This record gives sequence, structure tokens and C-alpha cells, in this order.
Amino acid sequence: MIEVKNLVKRFGDIEALRDVSFSIPKGQVVGFLGPNGAGKTTALKIITCYLPPTSGSVSVGGKDVGEQSLEVRKTFGYVPENAPLYHDMLVVDYLRFMGQLRGVAGSRLEGRLDRVIRQTGLEEVSGQIVGTLSKGFRQRTCLAQALIHDPGILVLDEPTVGLDPNQIVEIRSLIRELGRERTVIFSSHILPEVVATCDRLLVIHRGKIVADGTPSELEQGSEHEALFSLRLRGDDALAHAARAVLDATPWTATATSQHTGVEGEVGLLIRAAGSEDVRERLLGLAGEKGWPVLEVSRDRMNLERVFHKLTQE
Repeated sequence: MIEVKNLVKRFGDIEALRDVSFSIPKGQVVGFLGPNGAGKTTALKIITCYLPPTSGSVSVGGKDVGEQSLEVRKTFGYVPENAPLYHDMLVVDYLRFMGQLRGVAGSRLEGRLDRVIRQTGLEEVSGQIVGTLSKGFRQRTCLAQALIHDPGILVLDEPTVGLDPNQIVEIRSLIRELGRERTVIFSSHILPEVVATCDRLLVIHRGKIVADGTPSELEQGSEHEALFSLRLRGDDALAHAARAVLDATPWTATATSQHTGVEGEVGLLIRAAGSEDVRERLLGLAGEKGWPVLEVSRDRMNLERVFHKLTQE
């Protein structure tokens, strides 16, 4: 469905995308994940024909985004991070207008209006002025306009920004439902948002794809990481001193502080330099330094830590 090959985008001296390549088949919900400024929005704007690439190629359904831009645009429904709305129009009139702009007319337009209003849960506000809607209903209206022409691909750039927790849950559920019928690309810098919604993750950092796979595949791919938790009775000064000592050992790659949530306790996450089980070494070092050890355990590399590792190194 979507083929991206060796994509490069420069803005003056800034290289926003560096040799990015990936493909997305039909019917997949893909999370485009990365920290702010990683290049996610730039890539989406190129794929949806909003920006031209500096070099490389993008094809959608076999059509080149540069040479067949008008045809490619018909296949997309796009909700940008700050989606524009006409605040003085009624919701139903706004959606009808957007459908007309998309070339939908007559009975088909009225049928699509009924469908997207039901699909996005806008029945109770369809006769309301857009500017009076809550943030959650505005976001639903943005989704409805992106669906009005029944696109095969739906692109969502940070669709839950500014929503409250209940609204986020509603939008997540709606995106999962929409993903049953079409390809969905969901861009976000918030890991739980993407994991709760997507089948596959593309992690981008500093303009490059640094990981590609399902959430479980990304976790399993990091199982060789030897991670250990050390919990001590003490304060931040002890944690700082312990980190300095651990960083100086040849068997420690990194040592970082962890919040335990218990007063009078500090935690450290140690990533071993190799695959060795260093718990005995940790206990021996703690005894030598007089650290009051409460717990030493082997830790699992969860997805949050995988993401942190991929986007910090």
C-alpha cells in the first residue's frame, strides 16, 4: 500500500529525514513513534503530498506522490496535529462542505454524512456550531472530515493532544474501530497511546528509523540486555554516590536512578556491560561500600525502556 524508499528531507542545513525506508501493507494500524522533533510529522507530510522530498521516493498504491499527487491525495484522510475547523459552521454543514471539496456529491454525500456522524459519535452535536464543541467533539469532527470521502488510508498526527483521560480512551477506541476497515498511521511521541492502539511500531529518532516491529517483537529483541534493580535504604546523596561507583566498574554499562515511591529508599537501574548476571557482584560491592541493601533483582526490558534506549543513544 505505502512504499517509502531512501527518503531524505532537508530544510537548509537541517536534515529532518535521513535515508528513511519502510513499507506499510493494506489494513495495518501502524504507530509512528518518536520524541518531539524526530521527523514524524515531516515524513507524514511527504507521504500525504503536503511536502516534496529532497530525495528518495514514496508510492501509495503504486502511484508516485510527486508525479501522481492528485490521485494519491484521494486515498488519504488526514488529521494534522492542529486540524483546521470552521468554527462558525454547524457540524453537519462543515462535514457536508468538506465532502463537496473532496468531490463527494448527491446521495452518496448524504449517505457518507450519516455514516461518519454515526461512526464518530457526533449524532448529539451534529446540529451544533463547531466553535461551541468540547475539545473531544472537535477532535471527533476532525476525524469525521477525514473519513467523509471513505479513504483507504487514515493518517493521524498526535490525535489525542489536549484531551482529558476520558476523551483519550474514547478516541483510542474509535481509532481501533476505524483500523478494522482501512490502513491507519498513528503518529505520537506518547508511548502508551501508540501501544494501546497499534499493531506495529516504527520508531524514528533524529530523522532515522531505529526500530520496526510489533510491541512484543521490540521487547523480545532487547531480551539480551542484562538489567538489574538495586534498592537501598538512603537518600539521593547515597544514590548519587552509588551511581558514581557503579559507573566506574568494568561490568556496568549504565547506572540510573529510579523513583521507588517510598520515603527513605532509593533505587538504581543497572545495565550490565555484557550478558553476565551481576547480582553477586552488586551484593559484594554493596557490602564493601556499606550500602544498606533492601533488594537486588533482575529486571525486564519493557517497551518504555526499549524506547528510551533507542531514542537516547
